[in-house]
Amino acid sequence: MRRLVGLNFARLRREKGFTQERYAEISGVTQQYVSDLERGLRNPTVVTLFHLASALGAKPVDLVAEIEEG
Repeated sequence: MRRLVGLNFARLRREKGFTQERYAEISGVTQQYVSDLERGLRNPTVVTLFHLASALGAKPVDLVAEIEEG
């Protein structure tokens, strides 16, 4: 699940055109947190998922949705 959240987060962040550094600036988390999250090393709480998604203009469910192959 951590890896899935990380992959979804990285995809959404790139789609919005944010670097890890820029996302960290606008969201209030550190760049290290963003890096760890994307590598599946963080286990964000439900509240953190809400804040992470909100800063991307996404819904928390978008971070835990299964990735469709294709």
